Amino acid sequence: MRRAGLVGGVVSALALCGAAAPAMAENPHDTAAGSAPAARTATGLADTVPLSTSVSAQQAVAALQQEALAATLAADKEQAADAARKKAAALHKAARRKAAAAAAAAKAAREQAAQAASRSTARAPLATASTPAAAATAAAPASSSKVDQLIAFLKAQLGKPYVYGATGPGSYDCSGLTQAAFASIGVDIPRTSQDQSTIGTPVSTSALQPGDLIFWGGEGSAYHVGVFIGGGQYLDAANPSTPVAIHQLADYEPDWAVRVL
Repeated sequence: MRRAGLVGGVVSALALCGAAAPAMAENPHDTAAGSAPAARTATGLADTVPLSTSVSAQQAVAALQQEALAATLAADKEQAADAARKKAAALHKAARRKAAAAAAAAKAAREQAAQAASRSTARAPLATASTPAAAATAAAPASSSKVDQLIAFLKAQLGKPYVYGATGPGSYDCSGLTQAAFASIGVDIPRTSQDQSTIGTPVSTSALQPGDLIFWGGEGSAYHVGVFIGGGQYLDAANPSTPVAIHQLADYEPDWAVRVL
């Protein structure tokens, strides 16, 4: 549409310039006196006026053509920029979709691994229990004594204040408490909740066992950790306004969990 408008302007300018030339040649002042046309012709003025008008028309046409060319180039650049913006937006949207799909696939894989680990743990006692006595022994986890010691240590810390960066014995932060608890039974785990979330075997939060580490946040990026102690409860060092305490799991459900013992 812009190009059509410019072409129309050029045609209009040419029409005006063509109409101006006869008008200037037929000036009423030249015909007022009978001898005036002859005199002007004799001096060459009658030939000068049409030539000047023609030059002006050519200059106007050239200027309009130059303006039309500049406007065309500007329009082409604007169209190219708009196309580039649309392509970039489409690529960004596609990247977001791929990232969301990858995150969903990773979450599904973790859940499947946790369910498989839970089924494997549940089947192990059945495969090894051949007598009632053996069945009774197999029913109790091999690390039950360590789990009991772990939970006993954690409960001994109840009421101690939360202090960021503290690792005991007088105060703790969340990962400082869990690290100290596992150290009390001879198990070394990393210092921070982020690193602690990368160890052990992932387990489903619906199949927790006492002693499992529970996390809020993703693997490698967890921002809080506690220990499941059974009976639908967990123990943690939550924040500066809350000392080491026991909470109901249903009140603040974790995102996922790992089994270290």
